[in-house]
Amino acid sequence: MDLKFVPSICSYCGTGCGVLFEVLDGELVGTLPMKTHPVNQGKLCIKGWNLHEHINSPLRLKHPLLKTFGRFTKVDWGKAVDVTAHRLKEVIAAHGPDSVGVLVSAKMTNEENYLAQKFARAVIGTNNVDHCARL
Repeated sequence: MDLKFVPSICSYCGTGCGVLFEVLDGELVGTLPMKTHPVNQGKLCIKGWNLHEHINSPLRLKHPLLKTFGRFTKVDWGKAVDVTAHRLKEVIAAHGPDSVGVLVSAKMTNEENYLAQKFARAVIGTNNVDHCARL
């Protein structure tokens, strides 16, 4: 039996609480609060305590899907990024940058949310950015 505790950051909100993932024989089996982490100091909300269940969910997408003729098919990351970039350029060329909006998630870190809004404003050229911060 091989038990490891892997330090990480909780992904349920942008607070950035420290967690320890319990990994037993290569499988994620539990989540514990990191007692020495400066943000949460050994505490976790109910979502953080159950983080491993989210990660292990059979409903979680683990690879990109491309919708073709009404059906989703598995594609590699390179193809998914290429198709997305091409389609985004088409929409912006046809309707302008304000036809695009960026919705970011409370499951992203503050740094990732910052990068997403920077991408929206500096790359796409729109201020249409929103956040679903519901905790």
